[in-house]
Amino acid sequence: MRGLLRFFPINVQRKIMLYWLNDNALSNYLKRTFPSGNNDIDQTEFLVLDFETTGLDAKKDSILSIGYTIIRNRQVVLRESVYTLIQQNALLKSDNVSIHQITDSDAEQGSSLKQAMDKLLSDLSGKVLVAHHAEIEQGFLNNACQQLYGFSLPAVTIDTMQLEKKKLERHHAAIKPNQLRLFNLRKAYSLPRYKAHNALEDAVSTAELLLVQISNICGQKKCRVKDL
Repeated sequence: MRGLLRFFPINVQRKIMLYWLNDNALSNYLKRTFPSGNNDIDQTEFLVLDFETTGLDAKKDSILSIGYTIIRNRQVVLRESVYTLIQQNALLKSDNVSIHQITDSDAEQGSSLKQAMDKLLSDLSGKVLVAHHAEIEQGFLNNACQQLYGFSLPAVTIDTMQLEKKKLERHHAAIKPNQLRLFNLRKAYSLPRYKAHNALEDAVSTAELLLVQISNICGQKKCRVKDL
C-alpha cells in the first residue's frame, strides 16, 4: 500500500497516512491541510530549502547540512531562516570537504537527522516547498522520512529550475548547457553573486530567484499558486 500512495492525489495521501501514522513529526505536519493551487501567492507562505549532501543518490548518500528560509508576503523573512549541520555516521571524504567546507569536526557538533527533520517538518507545515532542481531535495526528503517515520513526504512543491525551463520552452528558446543552474539564472536576472555550496546561502539565493520569477510571470496581476 505504501508504495502505491504516490499514485493518489496529495490530499488523499495525507488522509491515508494520518490513518496509519502514530503521533510523530510527520503526522503533525500532515494535520494541517496543504496549500491549495487556488491560493493567492500573496497570502501563501513558502519554505525554500537546500541540502548539501555527500552525493546525488538519496539511497546511498547522506545529508550534510540543511538550510531553509521563508517567503511571506513576497518577502524573504531572513530572521526565520534555519541552518543545521547533520551528524555523520562515517568520516567525510576529502572531495566532499573541499566542496562544502564541512569537516568531520563540524559534523560532530551537528544535530541528529531526526532532530533536524522534526524541526523542518514543523516549519514546513502549511507551506509550499520550494527548491532549485527540487528532484534532488525531494529524493533526500523522501528517503529521510522513510527511515524516520515509515512514509515518504507529500508536499506541494515549486521547482525554480522547472519554472525557468517551462518559460524557455514557451518561447521556443534553445536551452544551453548549464543555463538552468542557479548561479547562471541569478546572473541572467542581474541578481548579485553569492557563495555557492552553503545550504542556507543557496536557499536564500533560490528564494530571491523565485521572487523575480513570480514578478515576471504575474506582473501586477493577482497570481495563484497553480500559476507557478
